[in-house]
Amino acid sequence: MEKRNKIIYWISTLWLALGMASTGIVQLLGVKEETEMMTHLGYPSYFLTILGTWKILGVIAILIPKFTLLKEWTYAGFFFAMSGAIFSHIALHDPVKERFPPLLLLVLTLTSWYFRPANRKTITVKS
Repeated sequence: MEKRNKIIYWISTLWLALGMASTGIVQLLGVKEETEMMTHLGYPSYFLTILGTWKILGVIAILIPKFTLLKEWTYAGFFFAMSGAIFSHIALHDPVKERFPPLLLLVLTLTSWYFRPANRKTITVKS
């Protein structure tokens, strides 16, 4: 069971890192489509810089060893950002195709968090 959990953790974590890094870069670059989407959702364009920066820093925090408390905060930040994106799309009655990318990243966040190894948790429960 341990090996299976480790595989699930690394696959979900690497996909999460790829998704967050790629969207973070797009947001930092201020790509036209991303800027238009942020405007459509009712957020100021400078919010792209904030989100993009947090995502890149979050990817680094998730992938580097140690710093377990920082990882917990990062998972929480990813959760809040992605759930906020989903609810923003729902509030504007956007089609499901607009809700799917943040939903996928939310599922990857939860999967990575749930299956993280004991040395990446703040509290280790011994059974």
